[in-house]
Amino acid sequence: MEEIYQEIKRLRLEQGYTLKVLSERTGLSVSFLSQVERGSSSLAITSLKKIADALGVPITRFFEAEFNHNYLLKSEEQKPFRLEGSSAVYTRLNGEFGGRSLEPLLVTLAPKEKQARDSHPGEEFYYVLKGAALFTVDGKEYFMREGDTIHFPSNVPHSWENPLSEDSSFLCVVTPVIF
Repeated sequence: MEEIYQEIKRLRLEQGYTLKVLSERTGLSVSFLSQVERGSSSLAITSLKKIADALGVPITRFFEAEFNHNYLLKSEEQKPFRLEGSSAVYTRLNGEFGGRSLEPLLVTLAPKEKQARDSHPGEEFYYVLKGAALFTVDGKEYFMREGDTIHFPSNVPHSWENPLSEDSSFLCVVTPVIF
């Protein structure tokens, strides 16, 4: 459990959150969170889930064994998936190891598809591999062709779309880890 407590504190500090901010985001008291980080209080799985959500990480992040590294992801192991309510196809490109902070994805957008994204902590980077994309970031539009990149903080309103009548794909790298 000590590793879990240390990881909570590490993630909180990495994201620049005070205990008060984490308390507001989780509904858990500052004193309880302080005790958890010091390892002087036990932690229910429901509280750990609230903390994971507030820090923007999957709860499994706290159970990853440091010795269980899988740096390489072969192309045949890459599994495309869709998010509920979206026709975009995502493919995870990351290795597996504890403490990773980047989420690299291959994103394929169908013709004329638009994706609105909520503001959230972190950063986003996109590199257009095929086709084109129209990004709207903080109210400003950016038209991108193959080879163009864009990088912005995720806390500003943003969306992207494929303006073409054929599929477009791009490399996407986001923080914090979302999958």
